[in-house]
Amino acid sequence: MKDLKKEISSKISEVTSIDVDELLKYIEIPKNSEMGDYAFPCFKLAKELRKSPQMIAEEINEKINIEGTDIERVEIAGGYLNFFISKLSIVKEVLEEIDNKKENYGKSNIGENKTIIVEYSSPNIAKPFHIGHLRTTLIGRALYNMYKYLGYNTIGINHLGDYGTQFGKMIEGYKRWGKEYNIYENPIEELTKIYVRINALCKEDEEVLEMCRNNFKKLEQGDKNCVELWQKFREVSLKEFDRIYDLLDIHFDSLNGEAFYSDKTDEVIDILEKTGKLVESEGAKIIDLEEQKMPPCIICKSNGSTIYATRDLAAILYRARTYDFDKCLYVVAYEQNLHFKQVFEVAKLLGISEKCQKGLEHISYGMVHLKEGKMSTREGNVIKVEDLLKESISRVKEIIETKNPEFTEEEKQDIANKVGIGAVIFNDLSGNRIKDEIFDWDIMLNFNGETGPYIQYTYVRTNSVLKKAGYIPNVKDIDFCKLTDKQSQEILKLIYTFTNTIEEATAKNEPSIISRYLIDLSKAFSGFYNENKIMQEDKSIQDARVYLTYATNLTLKNGAQLLGINMPEKM
Repeated sequence: MKDLKKEISSKISEVTSIDVDELLKYIEIPKNSEMGDYAFPCFKLAKELRKSPQMIAEEINEKINIEGTDIERVEIAGGYLNFFISKLSIVKEVLEEIDNKKENYGKSNIGENKTIIVEYSSPNIAKPFHIGHLRTTLIGRALYNMYKYLGYNTIGINHLGDYGTQFGKMIEGYKRWGKEYNIYENPIEELTKIYVRINALCKEDEEVLEMCRNNFKKLEQGDKNCVELWQKFREVSLKEFDRIYDLLDIHFDSLNGEAFYSDKTDEVIDILEKTGKLVESEGAKIIDLEEQKMPPCIICKSNGSTIYATRDLAAILYRARTYDFDKCLYVVAYEQNLHFKQVFEVAKLLGISEKCQKGLEHISYGMVHLKEGKMSTREGNVIKVEDLLKESISRVKEIIETKNPEFTEEEKQDIANKVGIGAVIFNDLSGNRIKDEIFDWDIMLNFNGETGPYIQYTYVRTNSVLKKAGYIPNVKDIDFCKLTDKQSQEILKLIYTFTNTIEEATAKNEPSIISRYLIDLSKAFSGFYNENKIMQEDKSIQDARVYLTYATNLTLKNGAQLLGINMPEKM
């Protein structure tokens, strides 16, 4: 498919002698289509050309040659050049590309021969999978899907929190009170009770806290009893987590968590010692980062045990050697900003390639808070993801029972699952990822307005049209002139930009760009549907509108799947 933005940039480049790729970055799509299909802000060139934006716009407009292009006309609006594209060109480009790619519409190969690692979800073993974990899980999965769709070799890693001092606490708690709790019946719930209880005791008694620390040291040294208890906690926890991942339809390429790297930290310490940068401080081993204006990065505690920074460094070394990645994305809340700055700085000392060093990136996101304040497993005030998903599914099921009693039980459950879970996913991915989120059941499960269910309903409406038509027209038989009206053009312009939208979303690692796009496309189709009769006597008009409906159907489904939302066939 032609890149119309590039065509415009090339024509401006001919006049200004400025690089096409630089100009390409400045091209905008006006919010009001009456202002053109694309706009070029000339103030971006004012400094370089040493002229006013108005003067630049006038000079370019006077000299630009649009003959033989898809550009219909150019207009000046202040310091902007507004470009109007031939309506027939847009129809032709979109429909022929849909015909060519069908279910693969929007895919590209710009990521060919490049490897992207996405580390996401990463819940802590023996702790509840709460709504704080939901954000990393959904953002990470969306990024994984988006990169894969653009042809990158994408590897999804669930870096489980299955090691660390907290397991020393869990082991101590289980030794003391294990017989009181049935961890096989309600594993996470029972282990959480033990964890809350041992934390309370640690606050009261420093000696108990020291015992917990020693337990972890024993675990690192391979103590049989400690290792057996740790394996038991990990096994029962993963079974619980898998239920949630199955509900969300999430799968990972690797479950190598912190424990996987526990026997790989010695090499990291050895490499760092050889650099001469690893020094002792109050009994601990650290890398001084004063020159980088950061606190020191602790590599070993005073008792000789490692911390998660050491294991993160071991993971970076392992991944660089195993995958030779172009990017390694860590989808972790912004609370860990300093941690990743420190780890990425120390990683420069490990001898990995410059490409891998530069590819380390922390994809931070805002925290989820309750109305009452911050969640804490230690305090026992968390909202579990499984409860949230089941509640959402249940509420949708009630609506279906009332509005669509004719559906079979199997249909009701399938729709409830897809709409209920889709509502939760879209709610989480609809806003900028860096913003904090206050958890509110009413907002989370609101099915009106700009929501996941609205997109799903629009998709179902396109399905109904296609089912009623009973056929998909051959694109060669379509009269493109029948789709030059305003409503049709709005849809076509959006569908045309689908691949570019995914590229922008991956460039910014921002799934909400896809969410916004799907809302805009749904609204555009609703406007088209309300203003235009699709099934009618004039076969040429019907064919064109049915095919446009088909194009919308494919794009909505593909876009929703990037976010991890499954579309119901009826609602």
